Amino acid sequence: MKYLHTMIRATDLDKTLHFYCDVLGLIEVSRKDYPQGEFTLIFLAADEDVNHPNPPLIEITHNWNKEEYAGGRNFGHLAFRVKNIYETCKRLIDAGVVINFPPKNGHMAFVRSPDNISIELLQEGDALEIQEPWVSMSTIGE
Repeated sequence: MKYLHTMIRATDLDKTLHFYCDVLGLIEVSRKDYPQGEFTLIFLAADEDVNHPNPPLIEITHNWNKEEYAGGRNFGHLAFRVKNIYETCKRLIDAGVVINFPPKNGHMAFVRSPDNISIELLQEGDALEIQEPWVSMSTIGE
């Protein structure tokens, strides 16, 4: 498994970027607007990590609506790349972990920690061939 990023939602993008970039010294490494979904994703890296291949990142998600984030929704998720999403999810189920968003597409799944922190699992490389029981599993939670 490889650690990828932590996602944080920003209500005021300018203030958030000022804090992380100007005050903490992180560096913006990519930015992309998604007009259909009405959000922007900005990835930041620490100065000592920015030149490494695949550095650990902070993902700043700015939803263009003015949603208020209650109950910790401003913290999004931790993300890890895994070698085989199906084997990883099977191992988690065998350990008693609920798969909240199963890897229906062979690429992405979500689980929650005992502290209710959302964890995204992403398949390394191309998505795996879609398989049962994953494609028929229900999504649980938010």
